[in-house]
Amino acid sequence: MHGWSAIRWSIVISSIKHPVGILKYMANIKFVVKVNHGGTRAPAYVQQIDRSPIQMTTNLSLALRMGKLTAEDAAKSLQNSRCIPELVPVEGGA
Repeated sequence: MHGWSAIRWSIVISSIKHPVGILKYMANIKFVVKVNHGGTRAPAYVQQIDRSPIQMTTNLSLALRMGKLTAEDAAKSLQNSRCIPELVPVEGGA
């Protein structure tokens, strides 16, 4: 248990010494919009937002990775009584 604590503190100390590293890591965080329809259906992810209606997929690797503001806008447009969208952070982008 002591080893884990030492690693955690070394990360905190290194991030205090190098704040640019934390900002660079946070810049690489993208979001996908996950939609639960309720019941036994598999969750769906936003695949394309340039079409109306928004195109969805059940394959996470095909989900559109986007910035936080874009993901929030997509989630708002999908929200209704049967769909419950949520933002899921993923590392990296493409």
